Amino acid sequence: MVTLLLDQTQLEVVLSPIERAATFHRENLRIERDTIVKVQLTGDAWTWLRGVPGPGTHIPGVLAAGTWKAAATTDFALIRRRRPSVVIDLEGDETYQRLILTTRHGLALTQALRLEVSEEAADVVEIASTAPIPVQKGGKRPVIRPRPA
Repeated sequence: MVTLLLDQTQLEVVLSPIERAATFHRENLRIERDTIVKVQLTGDAWTWLRGVPGPGTHIPGVLAAGTWKAAATTDFALIRRRRPSVVIDLEGDETYQRLILTTRHGLALTQALRLEVSEEAADVVEIASTAPIPVQKGGKRPVIRPRPA
């Protein structure tokens, strides 16, 4: 799973050595924050792929890693099996129009993008965990009850 770091100006997708080999990228992805126009959570990232892989690794239903090219778009994908994922649409980025990433931290990313963050890059999970808890009208905190078994 990729690690997502966020600061005031950019989102950094930190790739492990294995992910770098599979995606044919030597460095982490750095995306300017102002190019992010939409973030969507999905349970099946495979439906978001468009075009053909190149360069990258593609094992249908198991792994899609690297650059995907279509007629007028270039996307970056790092998808593993059918796990929770995030789709990030970009506008104005020099390289990609969309990022499709398997990560269990998609919700934390969406929350962190709405917050003011420091100049230092931090993990989106840490940023989201420090966010204030929303308060309902009347000054009461929301009641969270466990689901019945």
